[in-house]
Amino acid sequence: MLGGRTLLTMLIEDGLELLTEDECWGLLNSGEVGRIGVTIAALPVIFPVNYTLIDNTIVFRTSPGSKLAAAAREAIVAFEVDDYDKADRTGWSVLAVGRSEIIHDLDTTAKVLTAGLEPFADGRRTDLVRITPGFLSGRRIVHPPIANNGTTTRGGPDHQTCPSRGDPP
Repeated sequence: MLGGRTLLTMLIEDGLELLTEDECWGLLNSGEVGRIGVTIAALPVIFPVNYTLIDNTIVFRTSPGSKLAAAAREAIVAFEVDDYDKADRTGWSVLAVGRSEIIHDLDTTAKVLTAGLEPFADGRRTDLVRITPGFLSGRRIVHPPIANNGTTTRGGPDHQTCPSRGDPP
């Protein structure tokens, strides 16, 4: 174990860690605002929405428009949530792809009300949309630990750290 993570964590492209499905669900659960990608006239369009998770689905409130139209035709949509820390150049992103649908059942509606999902935007947003992910993936930006000699623990001249602006060479 290294910093609470196993050494078997898969890295791709040197610095991007693939997240497990459980990690993806955990990060989705920690988020509040995500982006839904729908298709309008064969063009991708992305909208921010605040959301909650109900029974392993992503749920948000909306009003008549593009997002509701996509749900009404049970379109396949993309949903993305992320976070980053500018200071240490780390972050993560989770992508869920699945079928969207308008929620009509009272059981799920009651769960949404209990969860306290209220839209951030003003206006009447009484329609509920659910995305059932069929595909879930996530990545985290990671940086290898820095050794005392200024190189990463992977070592080698092509993994040396550069001085920050203003530092003497």
